[in-house]
Amino acid sequence: MPSLEEIMQMAQNAQAELQKAQDNLDKIEVEGQSGGGLVKIRASAKGRIIGVSIDESLLVPAEKTMVEDLIAAALNDARSKADQAAAAEMQKMSSTLPMPPGFQMPF
Repeated sequence: MPSLEEIMQMAQNAQAELQKAQDNLDKIEVEGQSGGGLVKIRASAKGRIIGVSIDESLLVPAEKTMVEDLIAAALNDARSKADQAAAAEMQKMSSTLPMPPGFQMPF
């Protein structure tokens, strides 16, 4: 059975690793798409929008509503992929930490 000091050290190590993983999420990029790739959104795994790409064929006034819908769909796709990338990164990080039996990380 680990001592209180060992448990505190494990908790501090876990917190440092969690912070490192959180910092790393802004470096992981995902791309959401809609309209068969006519609208693309690049985002970080933290959900920060990095860039938007709209195919020129959509840039006509009569298509305004469709373009707005495609942008919303691409944003939602990028957000979903960002959440998946973040979860995978957190799972990878938590699997390398030695935790006491029954201890759950808060994510």
